[in-house]
Amino acid sequence: MPGLGTVITAMVTPFTEDLKVDLKRTAELTEHLIELGSDGLLVTGTTGESPTLTAEEKVALWETVIKAARGRVPVMAGTGSNNTEQSIALTKQAQAVGADAILLVTPYYNKPPQNALYAHFKAVAEATKLPVMIYNVPGRTSRNIDAPTVLRLAREVPNIVALKEAGGSLDQVSEICRQAPEGFTVYSGDDSLTLPMLAVGAKGIVSVASHLIAGQLREMIAGFESGAWQKARDIHLKFFPLFKGLFFTTSPSPVKAALKLTGFPVGGLRLPLLPLTEKEEEYLRGILVDVGLL
Repeated sequence: MPGLGTVITAMVTPFTEDLKVDLKRTAELTEHLIELGSDGLLVTGTTGESPTLTAEEKVALWETVIKAARGRVPVMAGTGSNNTEQSIALTKQAQAVGADAILLVTPYYNKPPQNALYAHFKAVAEATKLPVMIYNVPGRTSRNIDAPTVLRLAREVPNIVALKEAGGSLDQVSEICRQAPEGFTVYSGDDSLTLPMLAVGAKGIVSVASHLIAGQLREMIAGFESGAWQKARDIHLKFFPLFKGLFFTTSPSPVKAALKLTGFPVGGLRLPLLPLTEKEEEYLRGILVDVGLL
């Protein structure tokens, strides 16, 4: 198992009725996810609505999850930003409260070129002793971290040890896996592409679907690694409608609705996102029924 886990759940942030961060429910969610089979947790990532959280709220969430996890699984803190100094400050705070690793998303909106991306990730990584996973998600950030940039970071910055890849290109994943130094791990950042990415060298998933099926995802990965490819494929195909359904509109609206529908409500969403409409929720309910979760 990679040191950061194989099925790392990108946690939602629970909110109260008045949209305050619900730390009690966050602790309960931590326990729930570990019981389901998550062997790593990511706090304050995209799925956690990180752009809507204050620095103080992020620190409180990290502290809560770290305490609730009790060392059973590694806890990764999302400290990425499109402001490098801000990201460095958050990273130092995450290290201070006991996070096990850092996730850094590509700076969004300001569209840095490749040499600036390299400089950004290097600067943040060098501000911490923690292992760092960089996160490529051009659909949200409008900027791809090209394979040569990933490989340069992997070779030249010792604590950049992993990539969460959500660019949708198996060519890029293949190129990175082919040339990555020993000890550098590629994770799928898209549940629907985990199995194809395993085939070219990825080792795990930073997952949204694992809020519901972490154990099955671990079983799929273990099946692939043991040569039980038919079993792995069957699990992938069974839950493929769920993988896509959790992104039929902007995440994390669907997964928060799915948690409510399956009996673990975590509250609403902060603007600029909204909960699902009644019609959208019924559509999602049908998917949950189809895959056997309702």
